[in-house]
Amino acid sequence: MGSKKSILEKGALIQRDRETYAIVPDIKGGLCTPEILRKIADISEKYELAAVKLTSAARIALVGIKEEDIDPIWEELGMQSANPVGLCVRSVKLCPGTTFCTMGQQDAVSMGIKLDETYCGMELPSKFKMGVSGCPNCCAESYIKDLGLIGTKKGWRLVVGGNAASRPSLAQQVAEELTDDEAMAAIDKIMTWYKNFPKKQRLNRVIDDMGIDQFKEQVGL
Repeated sequence: MGSKKSILEKGALIQRDRETYAIVPDIKGGLCTPEILRKIADISEKYELAAVKLTSAARIALVGIKEEDIDPIWEELGMQSANPVGLCVRSVKLCPGTTFCTMGQQDAVSMGIKLDETYCGMELPSKFKMGVSGCPNCCAESYIKDLGLIGTKKGWRLVVGGNAASRPSLAQQVAEELTDDEAMAAIDKIMTWYKNFPKKQRLNRVIDDMGIDQFKEQVGL
């Protein structure tokens, strides 16, 4: 059996049976093609996997993989892992935004993919999740993410400090009416500041301790 580190480096997570693994190919924003779906279906049948699960982050998990099949499956998929683990940016959840949805007020798809490409896997003091919603209906659950964007007719609303874990909290607004570039610049300030925060503490607890006004001042918003 390979070491725990080597298995994690392959993007594989041990399952409850302590014998098989799950992997999550990188399907940014959950936007998939028929070719990818066919490939996943064929591989799942070939290797007799236990399940193919749609994840809460709109990805597809292949579950029940034997250790010796991890490398061959990745090779046949021809895809990267979307399964960063540990203290880092885990996932970016996004809604259809103006690309597909009649309710969309901002382009959540482009913005979400840009955030994924920029920050996914970035090491931080704690695990970190993002949500990008194209309108105030907030279908990407931006208010329960560590950092969220909500589209409005006048631009992006930026919120921070959400958490749906054992100590849930709703994110608080730190900026509004942002253009795409302004939103990315503000997010970069937040991520740079939090990356250098000295305590291994989830962002909502950091904000609870110092207050939202002091957080904004320290970040430079």
